[in-house]
Formats: sequence, structure tokens, C-alpha cells
Amino acid sequence: MYDDEGESSVLFEVWAPDARQVTLRLRDAELELSQDPLRRGWWQAEAEAADGDRYGFSLDGGPVLPDPRSRRQPEGPEGLSAVVDPAAYTWRHDWPGLGMRDAVLYELHIGTYTREGTLDAAAARLGHLKRLGITHVQLMPLCPFPGTHGWGYDGVAPWAVHEPYGGPEALKRFVDSAHELGLGVVLDVVHNHLGPSGNHLPAYGPYFTDTHHTPWGAAVNLDAAGSDEVRAYFLGSALAWLRDYRLDGLRLDAVHALRDDRALPFLEELSTAVDELAAELGRPLFLIAESDLCDPRLITPRAEGGQGVHAQWNDDFHHALHTTLTGESQGYYADFAEAPLAALAKTLTSGFFHDGTYSSFRGRAHGRPVDRARIPAFRLVGYSQTHDQIGNRALGDRLSGTLSPGLLACAAALTLTGPFTPMLFMGEEWAASTPWMYFTDHPDPELAEAVRTGRRREFAAHGWAEAEIPDPQEAATRERSCLDWSEPSTGHHARVLAWYQELVALRRTLPDLCDPDLGAVRVAFDEQARWLAVRRGDLRIAVNFGKEPARIPLQGGSSRVLAAWERTEAPGADGVLALAPESCVLLAPA
Repeated sequence: MYDDEGESSVLFEVWAPDARQVTLRLRDAELELSQDPLRRGWWQAEAEAADGDRYGFSLDGGPVLPDPRSRRQPEGPEGLSAVVDPAAYTWRHDWPGLGMRDAVLYELHIGTYTREGTLDAAAARLGHLKRLGITHVQLMPLCPFPGTHGWGYDGVAPWAVHEPYGGPEALKRFVDSAHELGLGVVLDVVHNHLGPSGNHLPAYGPYFTDTHHTPWGAAVNLDAAGSDEVRAYFLGSALAWLRDYRLDGLRLDAVHALRDDRALPFLEELSTAVDELAAELGRPLFLIAESDLCDPRLITPRAEGGQGVHAQWNDDFHHALHTTLTGESQGYYADFAEAPLAALAKTLTSGFFHDGTYSSFRGRAHGRPVDRARIPAFRLVGYSQTHDQIGNRALGDRLSGTLSPGLLACAAALTLTGPFTPMLFMGEEWAASTPWMYFTDHPDPELAEAVRTGRRREFAAHGWAEAEIPDPQEAATRERSCLDWSEPSTGHHARVLAWYQELVALRRTLPDLCDPDLGAVRVAFDEQARWLAVRRGDLRIAVNFGKEPARIPLQGGSSRVLAAWERTEAPGADGVLALAPESCVLLAPA
């Protein structure tokens, strides 16, 4: 309870197991913390403080550092932390929660969804997503990172909200606005590493270990000495997002990079804690993992020997669809490019393409079969584009930069009528002409130059001229990546948007399109003629990727056209569908 001056007794505590002395710096005063007799390595003290008061901790007389569990960093990762009153925000809407069954996800980056690049500006555009038929907004990471603009995957302070986005209260306003419209909110969180700048965790304790190594250096300590508290740190952060900000779910970045040899895997411990919190709060909560392992044990229930994560991204579907659309065969696309329609058919009916098959990209067998009798299809998330698959290209080019509107319509048809939980990347729904490039804002000139040089060298090795690669540090790189909100109502953008709206509406009204039985999906295709037909219950989805008209033999009785990109007649008495080039159609029984 805060007094008339807005102050209250606040408990300050920090885990610093190797420190001999810990001092709290609060405003201009200093206070020594005492060791907690019941928790090894913990220090604590009570002091009068008000919302917004700056504070930090000094270990053994060293510099004052931000709180590892800071809820707010007003001056960025290197500055002092700020006290946050959890009761300062009054929630406007009760929210019963929204599970991911029958969901349509929308991946959104706050810094480029609008040119303002704030949570409040993004909240003002949520009506567009409601009209589109989206169920959940999936926000890219919000934790503080150096500078103003960036992707968010080099964040630190995993309990706080990036101040240039608006800080913690702006996130609450965003979530409240989304819930008012009936939209759930999912947050992308990063547990596999912290950014290279502003990361003070090693000064406090063994948050990282040399036992394992990752692409970012030493691994987060999930299994070495001291890992109990490290795991509790990330578990506590995850639960705080769900509880304190009323989020509906979390997307877990690159869980294959979580090095963990303990008998109880961190992900299983996390899924258990999330399910327990859901029961406590009385509303559904869920986890969506990113993993390149093609291991269905990740999304198998704990009671059946799995880790109990509720869903995972399905890159195999993306790769098969991408190679079919573009003909690209570099890197990991090579495994899919030899017979792309066959690869696409396999993912649509089996979940993974790599289910123990040989991967030429890896030089070994990869993956494990999905048990279609036990794992519902909605536990796999399908998409034609993501921040990774666009932003990690040399020029950040979207599919709309090279494909015809007809092929974009085909990609949308398979994503939104397919068996997986569909996810869109912001702007895809209107064939946005803006790229989405890799951009950073590192204040450290040496780090900035290292990022700039490293990216140019990476793509130079693949044949790009270094001068062609956008400078991640230039403000124009971020600005060019911002969506152009004048596009959705004009020209082919408006036509593509209307197609997406139609498909989303059909998915949400036709039970066959949400059938979770992956084993019931049937696919026929012709690799040479470049057509593919999917059967989902009584519905047929036919796609012609080719530049010539296709004649597609469809089994079953007479049918009618529910939706079509180009004018299409229902199949005649012979059951043959005539489909225009680069077009698609959804058919139902007559």
C-alpha cells in the first residue's frame, strides 16, 4: 500500500551467491542488504520507495548495476532499474482467456508495425487484425536491448519491457486493448541467450556455463552448478509475463539451443509451471516453441513421455512451400527442392518432412515421425513467411517482392486451409511491398561495426556484393522495413487482403478446416504439371502453381465453388477441374 506521497515499503532482493557484501543504491541513498537465512545466495532489504524510483545493486563495492529482475529500465539496459508499482495500472477488461485451439496467429514487430514504433501506436491498429479475423497477436520480443530499434533477440533484462516501445504500462494498455477486441496476445521470449551489450548477469552469479556452447557463446546455465536458481529465474520471468500482463501464451525462441542434460528438462519444467498457473488463474495458457529438431516429443503430453509444450513452429511446411513457390534450392532448401510438391504433400499429411529421412543439408538422418493418432495437427504451426525467413535474407525481401499475386494467393490458401495452426507475418495479408530487413541500433561503435561487417561478409560468401547488403545500423534500414498503411486499400494489395479475409472467415466457420486429425488429410499432386489438391473432410483445396492452365482430376461427387482466386467453374461430370495458371480454389459438395 502506497502512502500519500506515493511511497510504500518495498522488498528489494537479489541472488548473488559469491558476493561478500551487497549494497542497494536507491535514489541517492545506500543501504546494505542482509543474507536471507532460508535461501542460499539471496540478499534482501526493505526500504521506502515509490513507483519510478531508480535503484541498483553494488556487489563487494563494485559499480552499481541494474537489478537482474528489473521490471523497468528507463535509460536502457546499462542504466539503473526503476521501481514498478504492479497496482498502478487499472485493468479495464476482464478476460476469460483464449486457447490456441482453432487459432489464427499474427506475428507482429512493434518497432515496424507502425512508423511510430510504439505499443500504443500498434494498439491503435488492432482493429485491422480484428477485421482480418486474427485470433492472437504474437509480439516479437519486448525485453530491453541497446539503442531504440532492433529485432529484440539481443535483449537483456528478461523481466522488463523495452522503454522506447512504451515500457511496462504500455504493454498492459496494448493487452487490454487487444482483449477488448477479443484478441489474445502471445509474446516471443528468448531463454537461449542474452544480447552482447548490457548483460550484467555474469556479475551476479553462474547464469552461464562453459559446459556447453551455443552460436552466441557460453550457454545459459540450465544444468551445471547453480542452475537451480538460473532455471527459477527464467521460469519466474515466463510466468510473470503470463500473470502480470495477462498474456495468453509465449513463443519460445530456438529451444534446440537450450543445452540441458538434467533428468527433468527445463522445457518440461516450464510447461508444468504454465499449466499449473493456468489452473490457478482459471484461463487457458500455452507455449509455442521454435525448434529445428523435428522431434515430436517436444509437443507430446508429459503424461505420455513428452515435454508437454503445447505447439511448435513447423519449418518443414514452410521450406516445402517456399521451394515450390520460388524454386530456390540453397542451404536447407536443398532437401526440399528435388521434388518440392512431394515434400509439400508429405508435410501436409505427416507433419514433418524430416521424420528420420536423410538430410543432405546436415549430412545425416534427421527427425522423428509424428504419431498422428496422438498429436493433433493444431500443435504444429504452419506459415509461408516469418520474421526469420524474410529478415535473414540478404535484402529482407518478402515473397511479394518476387511472386505474382496469384502465387501469393496459393500460399495463403494452403496456409489458411491446411491442417496446421496458421500464422501470418505482418503485412503479408496485403502483399506488402516494404521489405523487412535486419536492423540494429548498437550504441557501442565497435559492436556496431562488427555486426555491420559480419553481415556483409556472410552474404558475400554467397555471392552478394558487400555494397548491396543494407547497413543494419543505418536508420533508413529500419525505416524502410516499416509497414506502409496506405497500401491495404489500393490496387492488388486490396485484392490480396480481401482473399486473406475470405480464407480466414472460411477457416473459422467450416469445421473441416479445423479438423485436428492429421491422418485424415489426403493429398494428390503432379510434380510436372505443378498442381496439388488437398482433401479435408468434404472440402477440396486445389492449387495450380504452374504458368499453364491445369486439369485436375478430383474424386467424389458434384461440387460447388466456395472461394476462388480467379473465376473458376466447378468440375464437370467427369470430375475434372479446370484451374487457371497461378490460381487456387476451395470446393464444397454441391
